[in-house]
Amino acid sequence: MSVTKEDVQYMAHLARLQLEDEQAEGLKQDMNKILGYIDKLEQLDTSDVEPLEHVTDQPTNLRKDEAKEPISHDDALKNAPDADSDYFRVPRVIE
Repeated sequence: MSVTKEDVQYMAHLARLQLEDEQAEGLKQDMNKILGYIDKLEQLDTSDVEPLEHVTDQPTNLRKDEAKEPISHDDALKNAPDADSDYFRVPRVIE
């Protein structure tokens, strides 16, 4: 499989990106390198390789999942930069 410049432009359109011709050409080359690397990996025999549960050998130090009392409404609003009686106030983002 090979990525064409039209494929790159189509993906850029979906991502709402504007690419110059040089950028599209560079991305095409990068994507084709990635696909070539994947093709090499698919040729490996991994039938006797155990799947990894974790990437590292380090144990995960997760806290126990215990039910606790929820914080009060006043405590939740205590550190808010701006609050209006019962709600957080945030800057308007949609006009």
